[in-house]
Amino acid sequence: MEKVEPRILIVDDEESLVETLTVLLKREGFAVISALSGREAIERLDDTPDVVLADIRMPKVTGIDVLSETRNRLPDVPVVLMTAQASLQSAIQAVNQGAFYYVQKPFTNEELLAILWKAVDYGRVTSENRTLKREIRRRDQSARSKPIGKCRNFLEALNVAETVAPTESTVLIQGESGTGKEVLARYIHELSDRNDNSFLSINCGALPESLLESELFGHVKGSFTGAVRDKQGLFVAANAGTLFLDEVGEMVPATQVRLLHVLQQHEVIPVGATEPVQVDVRIVAATNADLEEKIRHGSFRTDLFYRLNVIAIHLPTLRERRDDIPLLAENFLNEFAKRRNAEPKGLSEDALQALCEYDWPGNVRELENALERAVAMTQGAAITADVLPSRVTERQPVPLVSGQRPANPPLEIVERAYIEWVLRAEGGNKTRAAEVLGIDPSTLYRKLARFESED
Repeated sequence: MEKVEPRILIVDDEESLVETLTVLLKREGFAVISALSGREAIERLDDTPDVVLADIRMPKVTGIDVLSETRNRLPDVPVVLMTAQASLQSAIQAVNQGAFYYVQKPFTNEELLAILWKAVDYGRVTSENRTLKREIRRRDQSARSKPIGKCRNFLEALNVAETVAPTESTVLIQGESGTGKEVLARYIHELSDRNDNSFLSINCGALPESLLESELFGHVKGSFTGAVRDKQGLFVAANAGTLFLDEVGEMVPATQVRLLHVLQQHEVIPVGATEPVQVDVRIVAATNADLEEKIRHGSFRTDLFYRLNVIAIHLPTLRERRDDIPLLAENFLNEFAKRRNAEPKGLSEDALQALCEYDWPGNVRELENALERAVAMTQGAAITADVLPSRVTERQPVPLVSGQRPANPPLEIVERAYIEWVLRAEGGNKTRAAEVLGIDPSTLYRKLARFESED
């Protein structure tokens, strides 16, 4: 393996000393970057040196300033300060502030080289330790956040997520409400190199157009009634991290245009502003709608769809992965027990059978809600079928036509029927129905209004 030369940034306002040190250090195997002022040295930090050698006394921008900026931008890079007798006390104070070492002028070549090679070794070890700790933390976090399941169709989706997580590709997760799209999005974030930064999420179907644009892109003071101060949008807040856009199919066309601009130009323009703000955000979007059908109806932009659909992941419904129901149920019961600081409750045979036979139109979220209700209503150690919601234990006959099952109805009809059924099961309580459906109450009210307009 070819030996990599350590990169050293030499900073001194004495040009002759910089030239002398450059010759010496190149001969000893260093790649040299030089600067004749503290200000120039700070600019050369973009060249990512492995060690910085700086004179402590320079006009305007001193070696202490270079030390501070280096520790801020390149925390693993050691800084060695050169100092005359008059500034020795300042050098010692700088070591206390994070400088690796100081060398007092005049110094011998051997003395300087010994210190610099120690600094190189220290920087490499520090960087390796930081990388190792980050990887251990990433693995721990991803293990805790890894979605649960063993069914083949679910594992296929999980494998795609794990494969693309380390990339910068935009991901579109498709699946019914309650299948765990945000859980998978968080898992992708935890497995990515962005996991030290923010994971932020927003439900695009839960807010009116004007408020959604303000939340996503921010706004400037006075841009609309009520904008009494500047507001930072989620794209800026999630900079260097991941932004999860749930129910992206509910965006109105005007907001779709602004989102497309962000994806193409990597910049946002706050509402009411004229100057763009550069952003570095990975987008993971999700939808329970058929976006291609929306494109045909003219309610979703084709160009935005292809920008979002770089990597497509389809999450199966819970009824398509029934073998995972016992695993998920056990996990939820353990989580509930931790919150209550109690022993986890078990499932009786009849309760488990009812869970496995039910179709779960609300998917994993509905299963979680049903079990949370059952735990609250169970005094003993085992949950029985009689404390499960009646919709879970009632056997629903499947209608037959001429001895055959009917063709699958359109998704919109299934969605409406399910929503109306849940509303009846919850006695007309829209807030509770929204919880069971796994959607925001505002989304439920909007869907109900649409149903009324269609009648």
